[in-house]
Amino acid sequence: MSAVEKDEDGFYNPEAKPEENEPASAEDKAAESATDLMKNSFDVMVTLADQQANPDSPLFSVKTFEELGLSKDLLQGIYAMGFSKPSKIQERALPLLLANPPTNMIGQSQSGTGKTAAFVLTMLSRVDFSIHKPQALCLAPSRELARQIMSVVTAMGKFTNVQTEYAIKENLPRNATTITAQIIVGTPGTMTDLIRRRVIDVREVKVLVLDEADNMLDQDGLGDQTLRVKNQLPPGQVQIILFSATFPDHVRSYADKFAPRANKIELRKEELSVDGIRQFYMDCKNEEHKYDILVSLYSLLTIGQSIIFCQHRHTADRIAARMTAEGHKVASLHGAKDASERDSIIDGFREGKDKVLITTNVIARGIDILQVNMVVNYDLPLMSERNKLSDERPDIETYIHRIGRTGRFGRKGISINFVHDKRTWLQMEQIEKATGKKIIRIETNDIDEMEATMKKALK
Repeated sequence: MSAVEKDEDGFYNPEAKPEENEPASAEDKAAESATDLMKNSFDVMVTLADQQANPDSPLFSVKTFEELGLSKDLLQGIYAMGFSKPSKIQERALPLLLANPPTNMIGQSQSGTGKTAAFVLTMLSRVDFSIHKPQALCLAPSRELARQIMSVVTAMGKFTNVQTEYAIKENLPRNATTITAQIIVGTPGTMTDLIRRRVIDVREVKVLVLDEADNMLDQDGLGDQTLRVKNQLPPGQVQIILFSATFPDHVRSYADKFAPRANKIELRKEELSVDGIRQFYMDCKNEEHKYDILVSLYSLLTIGQSIIFCQHRHTADRIAARMTAEGHKVASLHGAKDASERDSIIDGFREGKDKVLITTNVIARGIDILQVNMVVNYDLPLMSERNKLSDERPDIETYIHRIGRTGRFGRKGISINFVHDKRTWLQMEQIEKATGKKIIRIETNDIDEMEATMKKALK
């Protein structure tokens, strides 16, 4: 049997992967036990814009928040959030982010390492609370991520006099002619429109942050809008901060131009795929069989919380409608829903009211929901979704972001890829090669065995 031929039951069972039925290796067991993400000894690489400076100097690393010279109000906010000391990425990033004169930064670190807190602390530190004008702008690719970032801003700035505002559709004050808030968080299209219409006065802006920066600089539409925001800001006075879990090479070179003369901080590439996540694939006979397997997984999906990723909005809605009709409680979220409905759905999921969320890539990036312990790629992410071309290659960066919705902050999580034909099997194999992580086959013709394997992985 070749690597992509079906057996008599209609499944792909490639001879190329006989080791998957063998006992777990020591390496696999070690990966399984590597569950405390915050305590992992990440290899943080620092490249300073000042070529004469020593990146290993104690000046560029801190072990406590007190060493940063923050105001008492900010320190109180940090401690109230439960932070006792900086994370590995914060130890190296914060002294560089807060130094004067301000310097641009490009930061790459995986989800759950504290990068949001790092750039939020920078924005709050740069604000003069006596000036009631916009001073820090933060851009995110979705309203869901913008709302999550704002929750960190308001929590960390709780004991300050900071004023905040959204620049996302349907969240603006009615008939607003001028926004006086010091920190504005939003999406590129709305932000650039408000600046263009002078609702946002940019003359006092000191900081521009891009979260999920690779997506913001690369994706059709967002890249142009993000550049428009930057080009409308006062030249020479704005600190530009880019953060993302992934930076493909072609985006990295553009990032260097977008944030010139930047300090750079990154985790080594091999550490960007979270080891605490156990990756599986399920070999389905056809498209309809994918749905049958998903339904049979329902009891496992609700042990904690689960996110099911689909390629198209109509697929998400169709699956949600069918599962609901069959008595399963699920929610569906995508960009075609109106703003208040999207907010209500994601808030309900955060609060645990819904256990299963079926969605598109709209929450593939940056969303932190600690109870999520399973991610299902009902459809694998493809480059065609990003570049709008007929491109059947798997989108590796989006895959890493998607599965990173589970296993947050060192918790255990599992991801499942549905494979149903030669094309999807080859795409999954490409993902495996690109990430260098083994994706283990789970039998789908024996429900009891399937459940036993999944429950063991979740323990």
